[in-house]
This record gives sequence, C-alpha cells and structure tokens, in this order.
Amino acid sequence: MPEDLVSEALRRALVVRRPSAGLVVHSDQGSQYTATRFKALVAQHGPLQSMSRRGNCYDNAHAESFWSRFKAELLDGGSFPGLTEAKLEISYYNAERRHSALGYLAPNHFETHLQTTSQLCPA
Repeated sequence: MPEDLVSEALRRALVVRRPSAGLVVHSDQGSQYTATRFKALVAQHGPLQSMSRRGNCYDNAHAESFWSRFKAELLDGGSFPGLTEAKLEISYYNAERRHSALGYLAPNHFETHLQTTSQLCPA
C-alpha cells in the first residue's frame, strides 16, 4: 500500500468529516504510516497517532476483522473493474449493509443514531 494512498485517504477524511479534538489515528507500523509526509499530515491536523506494538497483531483486530469481511463480501476473491465500481460498492456497503456489531444497522445509520443520541444526552 503506497504512502500516497494512505495520506490522501486521511486528508480526504479530515476535510470531509472535520473531526473534533481527540481524534486518534491508529495503524500498524507499516512504512506508509511512519513516512514523513503522513506523519506531517497527522501533526498538521492535530490527531494523536497511535501504532500497534511491533509483532502484536491483536492491536488491530477490529480493523483486520472489518477488512476481512469487506473483502470477502465485496470482492469474493477478485477485484473491482475500476474506481467507479469500487466507489459504488463501498457507498452501498456503508449506507445499506447491516452489521451485527452495530445492532443490525448500516454504518451510516448507526453513526446518525449515535450523533442524535449524544446530542440528547450531553456529558
């Protein structure tokens, strides 16, 4: 996975989502996450960069589980024909596919529900 790819994904996420203070960017210790450009991007926007311990795959268990299911359900051992098809499938996955870990809500619906509930119950 090239460093440019992960840096661009993070940059887009920061611009679109505009996260509040306290964001944690967690990854393994891959070279793309330790690269100067990626680290500068993280420092520029203020999230805390967190990395798994060397040789400890359990730190990323949730992420690895997600990617495993994502690949199995969407790719079925193949690949997307192009970027347009990939974006379409990923949009569907986030908007429509229900997840048992989220109370059988789609990720986008779960997030909306969480935000609404958080606003009703201020800390």
